[in-house]
Amino acid sequence: MSAPYEVRVAVDPADREACFAVRKEVFVVEQGVPQDIEYDAYDAVAVHVLAVREDGEPLGTGRLLHGAEAASKTGGDPALGSLGRLAVTARARGLGVGAALVRAIEDAARARGLTAVDLHAQSHALGFYERLGYAAYGPEFPDAGIPHRAMRRAL
Repeated sequence: MSAPYEVRVAVDPADREACFAVRKEVFVVEQGVPQDIEYDAYDAVAVHVLAVREDGEPLGTGRLLHGAEAASKTGGDPALGSLGRLAVTARARGLGVGAALVRAIEDAARARGLTAVDLHAQSHALGFYERLGYAAYGPEFPDAGIPHRAMRRAL
């Protein structure tokens, strides 16, 4: 049985706006992240992925930074991508949307010749990423007032 949603790279303006709407719902409204730090200059150059139901309802999003944009987040290694802004709406949690988004971001990283993906996981989500093959490294640190850990997965 196929999933009741599809995951795709957001290439048109409507898809990108749907990505931003999911991020606003999850990060700004639900988690209280200030809107002025949720959206950044990286949004213009990132590869955004979007999960949508068959009826077009956006369910989740994430982004991949690569090249010079990723270097500031990955210690300068051009072979590493940076996965970020992974968000799944409350009504879509438990459907596998988050894992599907991560795999789509990894596919985009492979297509760009990257050898690994780094991310900064909210500490409560470590188990989710560990089940997908990511390993935590370094100490816990705050980001937008939320505890995070750095994680990496070789592709």
